[in-house]
Amino acid sequence: MRILLVGSGGVGTAITRIAARRPFFEHMVVADYDLPRAEAAITALGERAGRFTPARVDAGDTAAVAALLAVHRCDVLLNATDPRFVLPLFEAALAAGADYLDMAMSLSRPHPDRPYEEVGVKLGDEQFARADAWSASGRLALVGMGVEPGLSDVFARYAADELFDEIEEIGVRDGGDLTVEGHAFAPSFSIWTTLEECLNPPVVYEKGRGWHTTEPFSEPEVFDFPEGIGPVECVNVEHEEVVLVPRWVDAGRVTFKYGLGQDFIDKLRALHTLGLSGTEPVRIRSGQGTALVAPRDVVAAVLPDPAGLGDRMRGRTCAGTWVKGAKDGRAREVYLYHVVDNAWSMHEYGSQAVVWQTAVNPVVALELLAGGVWKGAGVLGPEAFEPRPFLDLLVAYGSPWGLREQEGAGGSRRERAQDH
Repeated sequence: MRILLVGSGGVGTAITRIAARRPFFEHMVVADYDLPRAEAAITALGERAGRFTPARVDAGDTAAVAALLAVHRCDVLLNATDPRFVLPLFEAALAAGADYLDMAMSLSRPHPDRPYEEVGVKLGDEQFARADAWSASGRLALVGMGVEPGLSDVFARYAADELFDEIEEIGVRDGGDLTVEGHAFAPSFSIWTTLEECLNPPVVYEKGRGWHTTEPFSEPEVFDFPEGIGPVECVNVEHEEVVLVPRWVDAGRVTFKYGLGQDFIDKLRALHTLGLSGTEPVRIRSGQGTALVAPRDVVAAVLPDPAGLGDRMRGRTCAGTWVKGAKDGRAREVYLYHVVDNAWSMHEYGSQAVVWQTAVNPVVALELLAGGVWKGAGVLGPEAFEPRPFLDLLVAYGSPWGLREQEGAGGSRRERAQDH
């Protein structure tokens, strides 16, 4: 397998460090608009750098990306950029006859009149609209294959296949106890993506009603996270799992809730109120003349780079899927989860916990595709594939997952956990 990785930021760099230890691929081209950043990601691999080549490319230039795929004879494009570049990279892979993976899907647009009740354009709609073209090409676009979406979707399929006869509700719940020393506000992931998903109307799926939306940060609940993290208040946030899971898993309701914390929510609301969450460029006067700058890019420029926070970060992050339903005629409730300790990921890979947890999953998926364990054509989510090989290989990567049997209602309850 020959891979074109587009994007060498925090997640892209973590991908190179994880992949460098695995023998399943022949070569990886690491491409970025900032060529020195791509070169630095490879240089950091030391003696493992032999299977990697840096390249410069504009992720928004479909023709240039397609040409790069052809020149390097790449079988697959792995997108590690922010969601603005999903569609040009998605189309470049199709044009070049390559497979495609991403960790976030094409952007949504709120309903013009009823944004907090009805969906407009959902996450991924523009990719699924091209499903016939991908199927006809015989190529695979595996979309939403990070941690959330990604591993959380694999958990949902695993629960449906092996743990439940019928599912009442699937709720992805993300939380942690991470802190960053020396910063009053330091998101652990791209602020561009964080603003996008947190300020858009969250989507909820209900059988019989379909997809609908709510107010941002709605339906707060306290969820008790495992491995000592403890209770965290979680709120509705727009996320791909809600549009992916119902396509392949039969469930009465699907939600995504994120443990943000009130202080974090207040700061996001303040940025939005001040107009600093916008993506449309505005004119700014400078010493070099007038420049067009998107307010959100200004916020990203003044905040610390999430990839560089690892040395000041303490604690753990937990991604997981809570499932409620019945098995053999009896009520059952479980939480399938994956915890990464920042001290471990920094020691083992030099990558902070959130970006490492995101990065490991597309690498595992690529290894399954390279070995023919996962195969398919068209635009498919992680739920479309057998989950057990993925979960077993994740353990082989040295990153176990857990299953917690739960009793009672809500997220705070007695637990019996088992690691896998």
